[in-house]
Amino acid sequence: MPTPGAEVHVDVPLVRALLADQHPDLADRSLTVVASGWDNVLVRIGPALRPGAGPDVDLAVRLPRRAAAAALALHEQRWLPEVARLVGDLAPVPVPVRTGRPALGFPWSWSVVPWFPGETIGSRTGGTSVAETLAAFLAALHVPAPADAPANPVRAVPLHTRTEAVATRLASHPVPRADELATAWRTAADLPGYAGPPVWVHGDLHPFNLLVETGPTGARLSAVVDFGDVTAGDPAVDLATAWLTFDREARADFRGRLTAQDGSLDPHTWGRARGWAVSIASALAVSDEPSARAVARRAIDAVLDD
Repeated sequence: MPTPGAEVHVDVPLVRALLADQHPDLADRSLTVVASGWDNVLVRIGPALRPGAGPDVDLAVRLPRRAAAAALALHEQRWLPEVARLVGDLAPVPVPVRTGRPALGFPWSWSVVPWFPGETIGSRTGGTSVAETLAAFLAALHVPAPADAPANPVRAVPLHTRTEAVATRLASHPVPRADELATAWRTAADLPGYAGPPVWVHGDLHPFNLLVETGPTGARLSAVVDFGDVTAGDPAVDLATAWLTFDREARADFRGRLTAQDGSLDPHTWGRARGWAVSIASALAVSDEPSARAVARRAIDAVLDD
């Protein structure tokens, strides 16, 4: 599945012009496009270009690249302060420090966010230290959400509602071990659905949205990013990261810690999480990004060989 094309071209001159228009104290700094993903472009704000422009900052500009992402940016601006309050200092989240309005031909709202150290876990695996912190993070996040939490039609919903999309993907794309995945999906989709109150969920907790820093004692979780899919519903969607992010040892540690912290992590919840791992891994498997396909293959083997 190719990355959707950008509907608006975002480059350094555009970002500099937007900053000069709305946040002029940040305009006279080095700007570097560091990522252009499915929904957003991330531009790092670097040192001042000349003396007198103020102290250095660790910030980035995050701008939607297509209309479908514009509402997600507003969700982050509205709700990330609440998420940050819930998770405390367990791991930083990119609460916007400034916001931008449509201007100069750019049609959507945008944000200035902190720049976090570290790099994405990506196609590597997170160790037990990361599993420990992420389990605590999710236990803190997965609490009942307010009635006006953003809706998301494809995340944290009843698993069976995704059957057509998953079955179509498995039947029409070269997904590894597709027949076995189809069986695993049916097993998960037939489980009893989530009956608890809708809780906050990240919604897209794959290893490209988890940052780690490596120090003398190993890797630690340095940030959880990209909350565009933040919504309320079944926490199992976030628990799919057990197969997407961790090896067998760290996955067992992750599950054990969640079970100790959250008595609602019963076998049915874990089974639905496995189903979400099938859904997300099968989507990554048809990406045009080699790193996404590598994560998919690892997750698929983990789901099927556990």
